[in-house]
Amino acid sequence: MVSDKKVEEIKAGARDILDKFAKALDKVKVNGEKIKKPYGGYRSEELGTMADGEFREIMFANASEKKGDCIIVGKKKWK
Repeated sequence: MVSDKKVEEIKAGARDILDKFAKALDKVKVNGEKIKKPYGGYRSEELGTMADGEFREIMFANASEKKGDCIIVGKKKWK
């Protein structure tokens, strides 16, 4: 069993490694240019109302539990 103090040390070390890695990645150039893409925002929903019948059939065929037009799934709490 790992002590709480050791867990915090590991978390701090991992955060430090990730921060250094992120800074190093920021300096990477591809084809002589920095790649910088915006994150977030909204995607276009132009065709969002159109359903794909084949996709629906595959999803329901793979579902272990179904009830009417619904797929029954479990709920998990992540720490």
